[in-house]
Amino acid sequence: MAYTSEQLTIMDSIIKRYPRSRSAIMPLLHYVQSLAGYVTSEGIELIAQLLELETAEVSAVATFYTQYKRRPVGEYHVGVCTNTLCAVMGGDAIFGALKDHLGIENDGVTSDGKVSLEHIECNAACDYAPVMMANWEFYDNQTVESAKDLVDKMRSGNPPAPTRGPNSLVTWKQASAVLAGISDGLANEGVQAGEPSLLGLKLSKGGK
Repeated sequence: MAYTSEQLTIMDSIIKRYPRSRSAIMPLLHYVQSLAGYVTSEGIELIAQLLELETAEVSAVATFYTQYKRRPVGEYHVGVCTNTLCAVMGGDAIFGALKDHLGIENDGVTSDGKVSLEHIECNAACDYAPVMMANWEFYDNQTVESAKDLVDKMRSGNPPAPTRGPNSLVTWKQASAVLAGISDGLANEGVQAGEPSLLGLKLSKGGK
């Protein structure tokens, strides 16, 4: 894709945040992902050029971290935690049911391009197991049926709000822009930390 002068200006502003320009690799990768929906070869080449790095150095980062996708994903990218606690609490059953329900495998995308699916490692939200994420927002205490309903609403263009975080679910591209450091103004919306997460703090202060 051809990058506009406005997009190049944004990329330059990202680079200027850091005393060492190579530190901008990760936010720049999120930014190019926000434009195309995934990290393109052209995006990697441009980042390498802007940072005066070898293409292989940028590509190594893009392929190491799972939040960067090298091919298109859905407008709503759904991750089901299948690590130990979520798995035994129902995560494995949810992941299997969603594969059947959507007719796709791990890392697959529905034919309408609305939903993609992957199993993911621990989200550090074990107090809400089993947990799903959509575009990196939490959907807690899921069941097979609630998970199916969630992806159906995503495909209809009416996704419910995350359990914690913003009062609406942004798209994959919009979420990537936020990870690049471009504020969408939603950071302080919704529940930030639920009661289970705060219980340890409460007990440490002598609460019951």
